[in-house]
Amino acid sequence: MIRSELIQKIADENPHLYQRDVERIVNTIFNEITNAMAEGNRVELRGFGAFSVKKRDARTGRNPRTGETVSVEEKHVPFFKTGKLLRDRLNGKS
Repeated sequence: MIRSELIQKIADENPHLYQRDVERIVNTIFNEITNAMAEGNRVELRGFGAFSVKKRDARTGRNPRTGETVSVEEKHVPFFKTGKLLRDRLNGKS
């Protein structure tokens, strides 16, 4: 499911809301999650999962095309850990 499909589904299930308002709500939620992670905070949605940021140290890598060694800088990457309810539902234990 992509963002526009999510917005459409929420709008269809809530006919009392305008589509532009639903779009604003969804965008606000995503922006707040992104902003919190950019500050290094963890975002937990009970029953769904938790978003966090992991640090990857600098290392020496290799260009697969040329075999040349290259230095890869330290970076921060998003990490998602599923919640128990989501994991159980995916495994048919609901």
